[in-house]
Amino acid sequence: MTQKEAKVTKGKKDNYKVLALKYRPDNFDDLIGQEVLVRTITNAIKTNRIANAFLLTGIRGVGKTTTARIISRVLNCVGKDGKGGATASPCGVCVNCIEIKEDRHPDVLEMDAASHTGVDDIREIIDNSRYLPTTARYKIYIIDEVHMLSKNAFNALLKTLEEPPAHVKFIFATTEIRKIPVTILSRCQRFDLRRIDNEILVPFLQKVSEKEGAAVDKEAIEMIAHASEGSVRDSLSLLDQAISHSGDKITAKMAQDMLGLADKGKIIDIFDFIAKGDIENALSALKDLYDASADPVLVLNDLLEFSYIVTKLKIIPNLNATGFIPENEFKMAKEIAEKLDIPYLTRCWQMLLKGLNEAKTAPNTFNAVEMIMIRLAHLSNLPSPAALIKKIQNSDSPPPTGGGSRAGGSYSMQSAQHAYQPQSMPQNEAEGEPVAFINSFEELVELFKINKEVLIHSWLVSDASLISFKQGRLELSLTAEIPSDFPQRVSGHLRNWTGQNWVVVASNKAGSPSLLQQKINEEKNLKKELSKHPNVNKILELFPGAYISKVEEK
Repeated sequence: MTQKEAKVTKGKKDNYKVLALKYRPDNFDDLIGQEVLVRTITNAIKTNRIANAFLLTGIRGVGKTTTARIISRVLNCVGKDGKGGATASPCGVCVNCIEIKEDRHPDVLEMDAASHTGVDDIREIIDNSRYLPTTARYKIYIIDEVHMLSKNAFNALLKTLEEPPAHVKFIFATTEIRKIPVTILSRCQRFDLRRIDNEILVPFLQKVSEKEGAAVDKEAIEMIAHASEGSVRDSLSLLDQAISHSGDKITAKMAQDMLGLADKGKIIDIFDFIAKGDIENALSALKDLYDASADPVLVLNDLLEFSYIVTKLKIIPNLNATGFIPENEFKMAKEIAEKLDIPYLTRCWQMLLKGLNEAKTAPNTFNAVEMIMIRLAHLSNLPSPAALIKKIQNSDSPPPTGGGSRAGGSYSMQSAQHAYQPQSMPQNEAEGEPVAFINSFEELVELFKINKEVLIHSWLVSDASLISFKQGRLELSLTAEIPSDFPQRVSGHLRNWTGQNWVVVASNKAGSPSLLQQKINEEKNLKKELSKHPNVNKILELFPGAYISKVEEK
């Protein structure tokens, strides 16, 4: 190789551009998936209704900074003859278009707010905005990641943003729209750049791969588009990596290995095995994927996605899912959906979602995923809640001693509500007034509830232990939380309500358990009693780890 040839070769290598930069759109015609923005700005230019400031928001890689540069060219293009006005289709050959494309135009200034967060940076922009543009029609300030600006910096920008000079336009880009003050939002024309659907992204990537001379399987393209999560830049970066990884011929298997994805066929097989309760084959298929370098957490995530697809097909049988999964997977998902019911699928989704978080925090993710799959396989053998209730209702087991029963002898899973329910105050039927006589401590406590003395009622229930009670005299053992004037307050209220003087004594003697503690003890005893009943035992055995949490009477 001659010295001249070596220099040419070296020059080609140095001039290489990554695909994300090489195929960066230069005009609205090349911008994909953002039709609303293109239509709005095009109409604004036609009607001369151009906003003072634009705010572009969206996830990474959907074209926020690219769109900002296109808007700069749209507003400053002067046409091939140098006499044109703002246009939605910039010529690309005038001085302004070329210099903006090459990022060297003196009137189009880009600032990264992540590294220029202070008020001084904004003050410099405000000072410079007073001067007319050098060669362009508008002086344009593009501030990327604008949410990183400090509070003072935002405040300094407010007045200029509301009433900027006629020759100044601001374009903001951010991924964190919620961090932008509402005072800034109200002064901008906002555009939410959407994720790019796979139906748009896949054909785009196919065209790029053809231009690069790479033969890429459609399935591999679909994997790359799916992994990019709607980001054009991410998809181009992954395609660039795939071409470097596999050369000019990229198969689905190569893309799968590069992305660390599991074989979709195996994923469907695992889901089918779990639904059948065939845990042995499910674990074996998981081991095969793990040996093939698949990430166990990604396997679980794929199962979650497939569960979602199957559930959706169960609800909407005529759903056209081929837009987001291959046709063969769609057919297999539809077959599985026909075999399963909605209660099982929703429980499966819940367990997978919970298991995904468990696996991410587990010290050994493979073992965690195996345990999650064992639980899922066990789920397939459990009866549905409706079937379980029907089975219990048809049971002829006798009720436990002390339990309630219904006509016919079958046990109704009822229990007494052991909250304190004292007898209400007896009424004088002629006058409708409470009778002065109080029969018990419980009636006395209820009297405070009836009269809406909530705080004293609460103390009597939870912090007072009864020592002795008789008409006109009450002796209690009180906890330290009750104030010292409590006896006087109780005595005064009772005198007003009953017309009789009451002696209320706070004593250090040991009293009976408080009404609240009595309720707790009764609930414990009832739960213990119910747990011995055959029907309850059946439920506890069917659901390992289950327990009686509450007992209510109906």
